[in-house]
Amino acid sequence: MSKPAFMTAPVAGELAELANFTCDLAALAATITRAHFRQPLEVIAKADSSPVTIADRECEAKIRAAITARYPAHGILGEEHGFDGEERADIWVIDPIDGTKSFVSGFPLYGTLLAYVREGSAEIGAISMPELNEFWIGVKGEGCYFNGAPCRTSNRTRLDEATLMTTSLEYFTPAQQVKFDDLVKATRIRRYSGDCYIYALVAAGFADLAVDAGLQSYDYMALIPVVEEAGGVITDWSGRRPDINSDGTLIAAATKELHAAALARLAG
Repeated sequence: MSKPAFMTAPVAGELAELANFTCDLAALAATITRAHFRQPLEVIAKADSSPVTIADRECEAKIRAAITARYPAHGILGEEHGFDGEERADIWVIDPIDGTKSFVSGFPLYGTLLAYVREGSAEIGAISMPELNEFWIGVKGEGCYFNGAPCRTSNRTRLDEATLMTTSLEYFTPAQQVKFDDLVKATRIRRYSGDCYIYALVAAGFADLAVDAGLQSYDYMALIPVVEEAGGVITDWSGRRPDINSDGTLIAAATKELHAAALARLAG
């Protein structure tokens, strides 16, 4: 399988092998999802009413098989096939198609999320946008790269100058909606929809804030190294760095000052 030139992690530290393997997994996933995109698909409703397709399941199964073949001692958590090896020190977290609603609607803003977690801490995260030929990877201590070039968050520090993004208002509880509405009123520009892509845009400096709720660990673990290594701050609404057992709320901000201002309106 050939890997696109833009899907690369130009790093040389101790995580280089794992980072390059993450790129290989992203390339594998892209070949599968692109083959199914805008093709006739049966859409199945899961227990939580969220949609899933053969593309989601096939993609995750092949990623899991590749990880097991290369790193048999590692655990794997995926959206479609559960958690194997929860007790292990090294864990991969997979969302084969983040934005399945977009995928089944023919909307190209779906992504694949991949995270490598060591001793509970996300150390590598990748956001792959197959239909856009865009790829982000963050590697602990090595920076964040967008299509092979270093990328940085914006230097925005004030809410009244910030561009705020969220995936969908339907994922907020009524109490969370009140807090989010207060934050919205304080910002300059708001954009809705995008799933993982909005966090990639924060990492690349195009957006300044991304806020969500109702997420699962496979939705956010890959985002952590991407945002942090680009110079941003990412926490839950209580200000804690997310882990696999976090509550599903998320704030990603370009700077610590902007994060503090957003957190003040969302926390509590």
